[in-house]
Amino acid sequence: MTKHLIAVIGNSPGVGKSTLCQHLAAWLKDTGATVDHFQEADTLTRPAFRPVAEEFAGGNHSVRPETLIESTRTYLAESRAAGIDVLVTDALLPFIPSLVAWGHDEPSITQVLHELTTAVEPTQVTVVYLHDDPSTALHRALTREGPDWANWYVTKLAASPGTRSVHDLTSAATHLRHETALTHRLLATTPWNVLTVDVAHLDAPQTATHVRHHLTDLIALPPH
Repeated sequence: MTKHLIAVIGNSPGVGKSTLCQHLAAWLKDTGATVDHFQEADTLTRPAFRPVAEEFAGGNHSVRPETLIESTRTYLAESRAAGIDVLVTDALLPFIPSLVAWGHDEPSITQVLHELTTAVEPTQVTVVYLHDDPSTALHRALTREGPDWANWYVTKLAASPGTRSVHDLTSAATHLRHETALTHRLLATTPWNVLTVDVAHLDAPQTATHVRHHLTDLIALPPH
């Protein structure tokens, strides 16, 4: 049975989600656990999420909440059948940035989270929420990805109904601050373990060590 799902999310691009996921997946494998690392781009290629990919590509560039919920339920069922012990997911749950961008309001997203909690049962969920000042994180992402990234990112947000107020990195940072507050409120309505990590003064190895220490207690793995 799949006992644990570790969902790594962040309040902004550039906070280190993917790097942390890679570290956690390797660490968990070293403990002897069977691990599936679900990368952010896997929503476009995993069989369980084919309905999500097809719906997103269907012209509206959005996905119905029920499609997200059913694909998540299918993914968990497939993982249990395959005997996976721990799932490490990069921005898979709880889909809040996408739901905001697609124009869903707080009550409707709260309902989606409620249905997601049922969809993943009885698997224990821990959400690792990496937090940094959005302006700092966006400029870090810009340095990493190159000058064309800012235009791509701003254009992507501006094209969606829930984020049309974004027109530059400054307004993107403002949006992300509002989304951060929303995410904290919404996660508080779930039964999931939530580990918020302020990465402002942590490098990637320090972040990994901090998260690993807390996860060892939460999911009863031996220290490694």
